[in-house]
Parts: sequence; C-alpha cells; structure tokens
Amino acid sequence: MSGSALSPMNDHFTPKPWAKNPHLQTIFSSLRIRAMGRNPMADAAAGMIVDGGNGVRLQGYWSRRVGRKSAGLVLLLHGWEGSSDSTYIRHTGRYLFERGFDIFRLNLRDHGDSHHLNEGLFHSALIDEVFNAARFVSSLSDRRPFFIIGFSLGGNFGLRIALRHTATPIPNLSHVFAISPVLNPLRATLAIDNGFSLYRRYFVNKWKRSLKKKQDLYPSRYRFDDVLQYHTCMEITDAVIPRYSPFRNHQEYFMTYTLLGDIFGDITVPVLLIASADDPVIPVEDFHALRGNRHLEMKIERFGGHCGFLDPFPLGSWYERQIEQRLREHTALTTGISDIG
Repeated sequence: MSGSALSPMNDHFTPKPWAKNPHLQTIFSSLRIRAMGRNPMADAAAGMIVDGGNGVRLQGYWSRRVGRKSAGLVLLLHGWEGSSDSTYIRHTGRYLFERGFDIFRLNLRDHGDSHHLNEGLFHSALIDEVFNAARFVSSLSDRRPFFIIGFSLGGNFGLRIALRHTATPIPNLSHVFAISPVLNPLRATLAIDNGFSLYRRYFVNKWKRSLKKKQDLYPSRYRFDDVLQYHTCMEITDAVIPRYSPFRNHQEYFMTYTLLGDIFGDITVPVLLIASADDPVIPVEDFHALRGNRHLEMKIERFGGHCGFLDPFPLGSWYERQIEQRLREHTALTTGISDIG
C-alpha cells in the first residue's frame, strides 16, 4: 500500500464480539428492516431518465432539499443485481439526506425496473454510459460539490470514474467513496461460486431472473433457455459474455474492469476505499496489493463482511459516519460551513 494515505488508528470498525461474524454483517446489511420507517430522501425523490450517450437510457431518482440549503450532491451506485431501492442505498441515502445533502440514486442498465430502457444487455465493462450519467448528474448540483459513493460493483464503477476523471474531468467532483469494491472480478466470481453457498444461490437466482426478464422483453434477440439451467456465476458468464458482448471469453471481459497494482497512481480526486479482511466475496489480498498516491486513502478493517460495517448492529452504519466526516471536512474547507443538517 505504499504511497496511499492510511487512516488514524483510533477510528477503526470495532463491532461487539457477537456481531463480528462476516456473514452476519453481510446478510443483515441488505435486510429490509434496516430501511424501514419514514424516509425523507425517498419521499422527496423524483424519477428521471438519464442520457448515457449513444442512445443509452438509464433510470435514476433525484432527491432535493427544496427550500433548504444543500451542502452538495451525492451519487449512489448500487452493487451487482442490486438497485436504487437496495437497503444499503436507501439507508445511506436517508442518512446523508437528513444531514444536508441532495441524493441521486442511479440504476445501472438492467437493474431495478429498467430492463425495458435498452435493448442491449448489461455487463460490467459499460463504463462509458455510467461515466456519462455521472457527468450529467454532477450538473444538477448547481456548482456545489459532487460526491460519488459506490458499493461492491458500484464501487468498482466509482473507482473507474475517478480514473477517467483524470483525463476527462468532472468539474465539481470532490470525493469518491468505494465500499467493498470489486478489484479483481475473476477472483470475486470464484469466491462467490466456491464460498458460502448462500451467496452463490443469491446471485445466480437474481441474475437468472434478470436474464429471463430481458428475454421476455426482447425474444427475437435473446435466448437464455440453456443458461437458465446453470448453477454458478462462472458458467453463466462463460455462456453469456461470448454470445452477447464484444468479448471472446471471461478472461478478456474481466480484464476490462480489473483494478490492480499501481492503476491509481495518477488519480487527482480524493478517494476513500473501505474494505474488510473478512469479506466473503472480495479477497483482502487484492486491497493489500494496491499502490496509490496521496489522493488514495484505504481503510482495511479486520471485520465488516461485504458492505456490512453495521454498528450499532444492525441499524447503524460505521462507514456512513466515516463518509459523513469527510463530507463535512470538505464542505467546511470549501464553504466555511461545518454544521449542515
């Protein structure tokens, strides 16, 4: 991790002993009970279609603090087979909305209720449309600071936006946060397939439902009858990618969004990467192997699971407090306001 900024030792994630289990952290982070109750962010949301370029349409929800001062705009990017309504998205959106920030929740292609918007099939190499969408969303901030928070695969997209920002700046992009981001998709896919079977069944079943929905919408283009019989993520990847993407095999495909080594050496926007050593999906070795620069801050915690970090368990969130601290530091530096709510 040479060249990266490491965080102080006094703000680590320290859950109660009975809440340290990584599967408990991972599973409870997505349970609907965490998003229950009144949600002013969701109440204020206005749906809109975002131009991703080249005719691509993406679905999003913009929550504005109408009549109240906003400290900036936060774009939330969900994980693979999640959506703008995933529990962790709604929870973090509510937390930051109540603390003074406008929120934009973007659905990646074929996620949420958006399969009908584009005939082309989602795959994780589609960075162009997500970057274009992020640039558009940033323009909604009325020149206020713009922040991106991505989770898992959404964290990978957020990190790639930070990389592209170096050559193609988003003028008001102020900070990127990546929670349990995918760095090596091959290793992550194998971890899902060969690890705790609950995760494999979860992702395989959700992916199959998504493919079936796409086939029903575009029956003349897609036939997934054979694919729907497979039982692992790698089997489905090997069947779908050569057939419905520009890539010949999974090796070529995965390399398009693999983020390893010194890839972050030239980033110019502050990035906070939060990961855990006990993540059941993302091998921690991928994070230790990263080399960065002064703009890359990594917090690799002993506990936390995958996109968990629940404290107080199960309703509280340690990473939300970490993000809020940095957002307030930024707004205090740029606006002189340190207490926005």
